[in-house]
Amino acid sequence: MPEKEKCEVDRDTERERERERQREKEQEQKFTSVSQKSRPEPRRIAVIANLGSTHSNSFLQSREDEDRREAKNLTANDKGRDAQPTEAETAVWNQVSAVLEEAHGILAELQSYNGAGQEIREAIQNPGDLALQEKAWNAVCPLVAKLKRFYEFSLRLENALRSLLEALTSPPYAPMQHLEREQALAKQFAEILHFTLSFDELKMTNPAIQNDFSYYRRTISRNRLNNQQLEAENEVNNEMANRMSLFYAEATPMLKTLSNATTKFVSENKTLPIEDTTDCLSTMACVCRVMLETPEYRCRFTNTDTMLFCMRVMVGVIILYDHVHPVGAFAKTSKIDMKGCIKVLKEQPSNSVEGLLNALRYTTRHLNDDSTSKQIRALLQ
Repeated sequence: MPEKEKCEVDRDTERERERERQREKEQEQKFTSVSQKSRPEPRRIAVIANLGSTHSNSFLQSREDEDRREAKNLTANDKGRDAQPTEAETAVWNQVSAVLEEAHGILAELQSYNGAGQEIREAIQNPGDLALQEKAWNAVCPLVAKLKRFYEFSLRLENALRSLLEALTSPPYAPMQHLEREQALAKQFAEILHFTLSFDELKMTNPAIQNDFSYYRRTISRNRLNNQQLEAENEVNNEMANRMSLFYAEATPMLKTLSNATTKFVSENKTLPIEDTTDCLSTMACVCRVMLETPEYRCRFTNTDTMLFCMRVMVGVIILYDHVHPVGAFAKTSKIDMKGCIKVLKEQPSNSVEGLLNALRYTTRHLNDDSTSKQIRALLQ
């Protein structure tokens, strides 16, 4: 290419980049306001105290009586409410409560999921041994049925999240008013996020899940070529298998489900200001951070599970915020203090937070945007 033409192309490219930067800047100004990274007022801390210190025992081990008394003292300024549903909240609360009760069993099943690795290896190494083929198939089928239950539960969890979002963002109340008025629902929102991060952490550390399902699909395909149909296909047909395959291909499938559900909720409710949803999420993230970084509050939780609960909720709402907000959670104008949130996580033992840091690294949308500061990127390296 002649030098003159090359210079023209370079100038056109630079002009296009400048226009793109200008569009991003205008978008930030349109959808965000001045960053609110200061500490929440005391009443906001009281709200999150209910989320962090009185969460359901379905997910955490029993707390000592002393912990319960301290948690109660922490929420004493909150009009004496103990996150019980009001009459107006009852319908949604009952729906979500049923899902959360099932979530406890789902986590227990996933935690005890050992896979059929040995049987599969023996079958692959001895393709002519029909007894070993049958043994592997009989070992895999009940596991695939279990994986199907996990996937179907993700759909119910998605519906529960949608109901909570509708309740916590609907007019005429502002997001903070909702969190104060509907604390029972806010608590359930936090418990859903806690379950989601817990499920995904277990899934990421268990390669047997995808290995088992891959073997199942290969066996089904091979039998179809031989014009054979196995009884297990009646439970997990080809369409269901395709959906499950997409679900388990995600590193964090439950979080991906909730992120998509939140994005869909915002896009379908065009009359609802997007800030109503993002402010709800940023408020929860902000107060979780304060609970974790302030010795006055942190010292009252002697159980490390409570700390982990708050960290999971914080990371969960950050990721949802980043998927929903036009410029994400990492921009300077974000209402979430990302630097503070990451520092709080990195102050904890690495074995307890590495999965959460990886969730921020790999499941957010805007971390690698130009608007993300080098400091924040460095913190997540």
